[in-house]
Amino acid sequence: MGALDFLSDYFSVTPKKKRKPMQTVEIKVKMDCDGCERRVRNSVTNMKGVKEVDVNREQSKVTVTGYVEANKVLKKVQSTGKRAKFWPYVEYNLVAYPYIAQAYAKKAPSGFVKNTELALPNPNGHDDKITSFFSDDNPNACSIM
Repeated sequence: MGALDFLSDYFSVTPKKKRKPMQTVEIKVKMDCDGCERRVRNSVTNMKGVKEVDVNREQSKVTVTGYVEANKVLKKVQSTGKRAKFWPYVEYNLVAYPYIAQAYAKKAPSGFVKNTELALPNPNGHDDKITSFFSDDNPNACSIM
């Protein structure tokens, strides 16, 4: 192993920088006109690692896809002078209980509800599935059949 030790002194292996994971960042930004939309789009497009920017003025939503950090994107949008925060809504069909008072939001776009913990099912709760009521594996199943 003398030759390998000798050569390793001349060639040092430096670890490469880890690349940020590809992610999608959704931000709620109030935009009233084309100028606001253009300002927000240009500020985010010039960031390093951004692959795609989608601005939806009707929903007040900016979607950024790329190798970026979510907090840096949020700060960049806020630097335009607009009030911005992370997208607080999820689609109502992805939530177990979309009609509870804590999940409903009047300001949410159509088809969306607030992303709250109460709208999600309790993982420790007792949740009987209807399909298990009539299965052959359940000894207490309905005997009418």
